[in-house]
Amino acid sequence: MKKILGSIALLLLAAILVACGVDDTDSGTTGESDNESNENGDSGDKYKVGILAPAVTHGWVAAVAYHAEARAEELSDEIDYQIHTSNDASEMTSQLDDLKTWGAEVIVAFPQWEGMEVPIQQAMDEGIEIVNFDIVIDVDGVYRVAGDNYDMGVQGANYIADKIGTEGEVVVLEVPSAGSVSDLRTAGFMETIEEIAPDLTIHTYATQFTREDGLADFADILTSLNKIDAVYSLDDETSIGVLQAIGEAGRDDIQVVTGGGGMQEYFNMMPDNEDIWIQSALYSPAMVKDAVDVALDLLKGNDVEAETIIPTTVVDRDNYEEFLDDESPY
Repeated sequence: MKKILGSIALLLLAAILVACGVDDTDSGTTGESDNESNENGDSGDKYKVGILAPAVTHGWVAAVAYHAEARAEELSDEIDYQIHTSNDASEMTSQLDDLKTWGAEVIVAFPQWEGMEVPIQQAMDEGIEIVNFDIVIDVDGVYRVAGDNYDMGVQGANYIADKIGTEGEVVVLEVPSAGSVSDLRTAGFMETIEEIAPDLTIHTYATQFTREDGLADFADILTSLNKIDAVYSLDDETSIGVLQAIGEAGRDDIQVVTGGGGMQEYFNMMPDNEDIWIQSALYSPAMVKDAVDVALDLLKGNDVEAETIIPTTVVDRDNYEEFLDDESPY
């Protein structure tokens, strides 16, 4: 009887050890596709794509990771992917190393953090293609996908001239701290106005890409200018602050407020402001989907341009519904 009980106990112990061994598996990845080619053995013909983005939970930058993963998931029949988000260059570098170890054949990188040139160059030296989203990085041989900042200014100028005509008072809100982004958007606007509506009176002020600065700075501007026909703002967040300042001041002379980026909250304000044409020149975080597409084209051996510039799309009350996305963090 004791021998029988002892055998049963040994069998139970073996079963417990086997179960524990099975439950101890941990992939150690973030945002990984469900089909892992090197672990389940049934998707070895899929391409392996890595995605690197900053770890931000709201705003334009956060939406980059959201749209990148959405597109990768749409392509999951063709690719396995891992997406990692980081808080600084050191963490992004470590994640890049993880992607190399995983076997990524191409990496879509949004190198928001300074200091990524060396690790990206090292990855390229090891034969990994890099598709660089938005940020210009000083590494030869990377592919780049970005919007057209200069054309955003061109579209803003054409929009304002179309709505108010070729004479009037226009406030331009520059953002010097934004560097080339502000320079290019402002240059596109100024040079186009000079061509199509040189008689417009331009008032230039400095602000920031936040609604708080847009509100505070434009409240001051409203006290200094008795007549304003249009506002050329470079950013949707700034424009939300501008619209709040206009409402609080009770001004009814302003006919147009432009913006830039593609913010859902801003889109939803467009139909409610019947007396003001609210416009956004898209520099959408959804452009990162094109970067993922470029990555797949590279892996398929298709011809790919070194630089892909996404044309500007203008959004206002007439077409805003086409760009609504309730899930987007921006």
